[in-house]
Amino acid sequence: MPCVIVSACLAGIPCRYDGRANTCAPVVELVRRGLAVPVCPEGLAELPTPRPPCEIAGERVLRNDGADLTEAFARGAQRALEMALRHECRLAVVKSRSPSCGAGQIYDGSFSKRLCEGDGLWVRLLRRHAIAIMTEETFAKKTEEEIRELLSSLS
Repeated sequence: MPCVIVSACLAGIPCRYDGRANTCAPVVELVRRGLAVPVCPEGLAELPTPRPPCEIAGERVLRNDGADLTEAFARGAQRALEMALRHECRLAVVKSRSPSCGAGQIYDGSFSKRLCEGDGLWVRLLRRHAIAIMTEETFAKKTEEEIRELLSSLS
């Protein structure tokens, strides 16, 4: 079976900006079975937990007080990509809307909870390396059989 890389907060690790987890039971089960590797790009960037919220504004990652954290987020995204490649992961299950892990939609940088099209920095790198992406919202709707088929199709 191929290895899956997952956003650590989905695996129950309290690494979100606010110090909480976004536990997703099917992701926890993949990790428990040794089929998934949890990673937090923001943790790999050595950002503290908890930390002020950040959003992508244009091509910059900004903290809600205006501080530019683009370099830290890029460093964490690169380190997380290296983990995915080292483990030969073919699928990533990521936290939706995050400035690191968001896929398809992210917050627009106004800190007003408005969404826009786009990907987080880590997801951009994963896509460039042909790693399939699913958010926890899509993954959580899959049945056990669908998950098995998905993993088999990636082999």
